Amino acid sequence: MFKLENIIRKNIIDLTPYSSAREEFKEEATILLDANENPFETALNRYPDPFQTALKNELSIIKKVAPNQIFVGNGSDEAIDLLFRAFCEPGKDKSYVFPPTYGMYEVSANINNIETVKISLNSDFQLPHINELVNIVDSNGLLFICSPNNPTGNVYPLNAIKEIAVVFSGLVVVDEAYIEFSSSESAISLLNELPNLVVLNTLSKAYGLAGLRLGMAFARKEVIAVMNKIKPPYNVNSISQIEGLKALKNTKKSLSQIDLLKSERTLLTKALSAIPSVITVYPSEANFLLIEFDQSDKIFVSLKSKGIIVRNRTKEVKNCLRITVGTPEQNRILINAIKDI
Repeated sequence: MFKLENIIRKNIIDLTPYSSAREEFKEEATILLDANENPFETALNRYPDPFQTALKNELSIIKKVAPNQIFVGNGSDEAIDLLFRAFCEPGKDKSYVFPPTYGMYEVSANINNIETVKISLNSDFQLPHINELVNIVDSNGLLFICSPNNPTGNVYPLNAIKEIAVVFSGLVVVDEAYIEFSSSESAISLLNELPNLVVLNTLSKAYGLAGLRLGMAFARKEVIAVMNKIKPPYNVNSISQIEGLKALKNTKKSLSQIDLLKSERTLLTKALSAIPSVITVYPSEANFLLIEFDQSDKIFVSLKSKGIIVRNRTKEVKNCLRITVGTPEQNRILINAIKDI
C-alpha cells in the first residue's frame, strides 16, 4: 500500500528549504533592491519567477490539472533527478526499469547511489504481466515506464500501468516525452485515481524547443510540493519561461508539424519496409522508428559517411537503428541513401 510519508527521505522531511528573494516578495514594486541584482535594465537583469507561475497556469489549462500539480524543470532530466533525491534512500531503495528503454533512468539512479533492477519487456515490447512482477509489490523506490517507449516507439495500455501502480509501494513514473505523436490517452487522466503516479512531459519533442530545456512533471500536489522544496531556487531561466509560454499559447504551428511528422512516419515506414536490407520496421507512436537491418552496422557507418546521422541501438535491440522522422526532403534523402547501400 502506497503512503507518501513512507517514501520521503527523512533528511528531506527535516529540510528547511532555501527562500529566494523573489519567493518572499510577490507583490508589485517600483524599486527592487532585495536580490543583489544588477540594477541596470537589460531585460534579463532580474531573476526569473522561481515557480514559473505563468507557464504552470497555461499548462493547467492544456493538461486539465491544477497548477499545484505541476512541476517545471530544466528538462525532464531534472525532474527525474529530484525524484531520486527526494524519494529514494541511497544504497537502500531501488529503481525499476523495463529495458530496452531510455538510458537516463539508470544513469540518474547510479548518480544517486540507487540500484537499478531491470525487468525485460516481452518479445513484442510490452510490459510483463502483473503476475510476473510480484517481487516488486512491497518495494519502495521509483518504477519507470516510458510510453511511447524509447527506443521501441510503442505505447503501453493505461490499464497495464494502473495495475502496476495499484500494487507498487513507491512512485510509478510514466515518461510521456513523445505522447503528442500518439493517439493514446495520456496517463495524466489517472492522476486522481493513483496517488503514487508521476507523469513526465517535455517541450523538447512535439513543440520543437529542445534547446530551451523545459520539462514537466504532473502528480498529486503533495508530491510536487516535495519536488519544489528541494529544487534550485531559479531552476528555469527567464528566456525558457517566456519562449515556452509563447509556444503553449500558440499551438497552431506545433500541431501542424505533429500532423506532418505523423504522416511522414507512415510514408517512411512504407518506404523502408520495401527495401531488401530492412528486416523489420517496428510500429511506432513516437517521432522515430526502430528498424532492424540485416547488416545494421554497415548501414550505420555508410549513412554516417554520407552525412546522415542516426542512432545505433544494436546494444539494446540486436541489429536495430533508431531513425528520427525528418522533414519530407530529409526522409527522401535518407530512403535513397539506404537504397544505395
